[in-house]
Amino acid sequence: MKKWTIWILSAAMVLSMTACSNGQTAASSSSQTPSSSQTNTPTESQTENNSLTAGSSSETTEPDGTTQSSTPTEESAASEENILIAYFTVPETDGVDTVAGASRVVVDGEVLGNNQYVAQLIQQQVGGDLFRIETVQEYPGSNSPLLDFAYNEKAENARPELSSQIDNPDQYDIIFLGYPNWNADLPMPLYTFLEEYDFSGKTVIPFTTHGGSGFSRTIRTIAQLQPGATVVEDGLSISRNSVAQAQSDVASWAAGLNLSA
Repeated sequence: MKKWTIWILSAAMVLSMTACSNGQTAASSSSQTPSSSQTNTPTESQTENNSLTAGSSSETTEPDGTTQSSTPTEESAASEENILIAYFTVPETDGVDTVAGASRVVVDGEVLGNNQYVAQLIQQQVGGDLFRIETVQEYPGSNSPLLDFAYNEKAENARPELSSQIDNPDQYDIIFLGYPNWNADLPMPLYTFLEEYDFSGKTVIPFTTHGGSGFSRTIRTIAQLQPGATVVEDGLSISRNSVAQAQSDVASWAAGLNLSA
């Protein structure tokens, strides 16, 4: 009887120790292995979705709660940085009536040369950078002395020294080139300009203001001075009497070039 009692007590102790051991193992396993909702390692698909792809944009939240794009899309990255509007102009500063054909336009009290004003109108339509071709020498501001000065420069085949330079001409693919028609020819500073720069592989689009002669032979001259460039023959020619009212003409002409601001 005593042996049976001892055997029963021994069996009970073994069962109790086994249950305790299993409980400890389960508790240890539960504390070391997180559930799926606790996992913080991204899967392969999550990693790909968090990466920026070509043409996409990342966004940052500003302190005021607004969201701004920090990476431009392909469309927004396109700009008119490849367009240059270069022009030579000599506004007359004497008392000639601007409506009667002086080489100037008055805009909001500011006196602009005819080609300067047209260049600004072109920029409004196609964008781009403005560049004024300037010389070291000063030109007369009165009509008759200016005409005489320009005639003598042509007779001497002069090359006036330029005082302004294009910072980075290689960045431009399209060059609008504006000038007055002097003595049925380019102003001599234009010869200096076209001989100093090489626009090979670029497109040159001329525009001029004149007293009745249009372009004369100036477009052909530009093509001869820039044989490696594509010189557009359908340039913009505006009478000096019509410059102040040229906005619609400039807009229509620029629209035909298939360029946009």
